Amino acid sequence: MSPYLALGILLVYFSILVYISFRTSKGADTNSFFTANKSVPWYLVAFGMIGTSLSGVTFISVPGAVGLKSFSYFQMVLGYTVGYLFIATVLMPLYYRLNLISIYTYFEKRMGFWSYKSASAIFIISRTLGSAVRLYIAAQVLQIAIYDPLGVPFWLSVLITIALIWVYTYKGGIKTIVVTDTLQTTFLVTAVVLTIILISKEMHFGLGEMVSTVSNSNLSDIFFFEGGWSDSKNFFKQFISGAFIAIVMTGMDQDLMQKNLTCKNIGEAQKNMMWFTIVLVFVNLLFLSLGAMMYLYAQKNGIEIPAKTDDLYPMLALKHFGSMALGSGGVIVAVTFLIGITAATYASSDSALTALTTAFCVDFLQFDKREEKDRKRLKNITHIGFSLLFFVVIIIFNYLNSTDVISATFQIASYTYGPLLGLFVYGIYTKWSVSDKWVPWICISAPVLTYLIVYLVENYGGYKFGFENLLLNGLIMMIGLYITRKL
Repeated sequence: MSPYLALGILLVYFSILVYISFRTSKGADTNSFFTANKSVPWYLVAFGMIGTSLSGVTFISVPGAVGLKSFSYFQMVLGYTVGYLFIATVLMPLYYRLNLISIYTYFEKRMGFWSYKSASAIFIISRTLGSAVRLYIAAQVLQIAIYDPLGVPFWLSVLITIALIWVYTYKGGIKTIVVTDTLQTTFLVTAVVLTIILISKEMHFGLGEMVSTVSNSNLSDIFFFEGGWSDSKNFFKQFISGAFIAIVMTGMDQDLMQKNLTCKNIGEAQKNMMWFTIVLVFVNLLFLSLGAMMYLYAQKNGIEIPAKTDDLYPMLALKHFGSMALGSGGVIVAVTFLIGITAATYASSDSALTALTTAFCVDFLQFDKREEKDRKRLKNITHIGFSLLFFVVIIIFNYLNSTDVISATFQIASYTYGPLLGLFVYGIYTKWSVSDKWVPWICISAPVLTYLIVYLVENYGGYKFGFENLLLNGLIMMIGLYITRKL
């Protein structure tokens, strides 16, 4: 694909997003930025959340990982459904009952000032790292498709990418993002479907033959019960981890919950969560099927698989399919891939930027005590600050990354979200008090102790941790809260 064509597509795409931002931000104040005045239809929230939840990590990393892990990731997706049920029936009613803007305000009511600030700080660190890693995926693809051929260095392309996000989110906030995420989810799903259709066409498969070929290959193996708990693909490890990852990365995350809190009432929010769960399972199955088709296609055509599996989809879409004749549909797939990866990653990153701005403004800048003019000024400064922080984290991650990005994302989450899991479980399911002044220190200690235990067990005990270190992290957090409650 020509880099000038790719650049033109990107500019048109962002022009549409900026136009949407302009229309949705008319008359917007800081309440619109944070909650959209609780006026968003549930179906827009549900569909838009698909793009936010998946991001570029799922778009590239899940299909790429099929070659090494088959469909084992679907075991985690099934676990997600249990987690989302918990969110809809336990967490969301709590948030609506307390009429929260920042969900971490709950801890001030339940535990105290320092518990509240600690929970929000954990989210800010977790979401900054996680979203920057997700954005790194899109930055890499855009670098290959556009900026490398034009001689633009990676650091500058990242800066341009983040600046484009800032342009269409700085004013409208969550009100704009609910609409843009709906558009971006549409592009994401369309890109996957078109790629599957093109590969099937190139391999001369009808729908039935495609399904049977994928299902009969070992790439489509879903359930792994052998190997015990030491196997990272073990069903119980994946399923349980999936349930808790969904709870912490969605239900205890200001980003995803901020969208749910834009619904008119708890009934619509729960309806949103139900349909979101159903569609998310189907879309993840599409991504896994795409991965199997890509590996079968590469094998049939003698295409060498990249050393990093994350590079497989971009390589096929931009270099192989993109060089096909227009009539074959290759260029169309290359174009939709470029828009799809951009949409997938930006749907996650733009809402994260807004959620981080919300959490910092509400939880640390005491917005409820400020005048509207002062609120707007501080909101804009905070928005710019987190944009620059994203830039720094992406540049650092680019030098340090040595694994597939989906694994890196969940590993980061297992350490950073663990204290949040412990705090919420302790607060909701026990009536024990806490020693509020000790909570920040326990939040720091729990991930450190988790890392040390994981290191010792894996190097001297022979057990291989998956993402269940999230549970260990949360348990250590709860033990710390209980031990220090009377100090």
